[in-house]
Amino acid sequence: MQVQMNALDHKVEHDISLVRKEFDEKFERKEAEVDLKLKALHVRSDAFEKFMDGFGSKSLLSKEEFSEFFEEFKKTRKGDNTEVKVDDIRNYAREDVLKEIEKHAADGLGMVDYALVSGGARVVKHSEPYGGKNGGSASWLMQRNRVSAEAERMIRPSFGEPGQCFAIKGGSGFVEIKLRTAIVPEAVTLEHIAKSVAYDRSSAPKHCRVSGWLQTFPEIATEKIFLLTEFTYDLEKSNAQTYKVKSAASNLVDVIRLDFTSNHGSASHTCIYRLRVHGHEPSPVPALEIQS
Repeated sequence: MQVQMNALDHKVEHDISLVRKEFDEKFERKEAEVDLKLKALHVRSDAFEKFMDGFGSKSLLSKEEFSEFFEEFKKTRKGDNTEVKVDDIRNYAREDVLKEIEKHAADGLGMVDYALVSGGARVVKHSEPYGGKNGGSASWLMQRNRVSAEAERMIRPSFGEPGQCFAIKGGSGFVEIKLRTAIVPEAVTLEHIAKSVAYDRSSAPKHCRVSGWLQTFPEIATEKIFLLTEFTYDLEKSNAQTYKVKSAASNLVDVIRLDFTSNHGSASHTCIYRLRVHGHEPSPVPALEIQS
């Protein structure tokens, strides 16, 4: 009888332990979800404040600006010849403002990012990371084909948090990213921490060059690299700066490489908070372009 009681007690304790463990895991997942939603809410709130600040800093519409606005409004009526009411114009203006707010809240830019890790992109190569976690330069030379676990930070939203970046040793270096799919690139966006929340922005990249090539099709030599754009990241401008791709570089690419030759003063490291790649997917893929 005592043996049965001991066995029962052991089973009860085991079941309670399993339930407690399951509860703890669910609690941690929920906590992480809530934290992520709060960060997303903060981004939306920040986007709204920035939009309203910009809106508030503008003067009333000039006669010419209102005429342009009214012409856009008339296009939405599509042959409706009924009398235009003030409420109709007010509702159209409200919808226009909401669209702008939604655009700014949609990842800050309102443009598709083909270098987003949650969309299938990944970091495939980079220069030596900063921090010494890999045992120093000698160790890095022995395993330089290895991709740091922290490299993924630069292809996912940072929610404006200081330190949520990929740090590369020194004032020059590179990163290579395999895009989610082959695209015709149109622009790239480089993002650093905002001035309002930064402790120090000397680690921001300065002189940069972005190139790309197509790796998906084996018949295309990977040596055929296209220069997409060259630019200087300006600390006095917006923290997310978008640069258009040169028109002559309208070729299909699925790998892009960012090279930076300097930063804004840090001798020890350079931080990349986020790198985005914008463009469009050709459908179907032009055969001539693949063979070119």
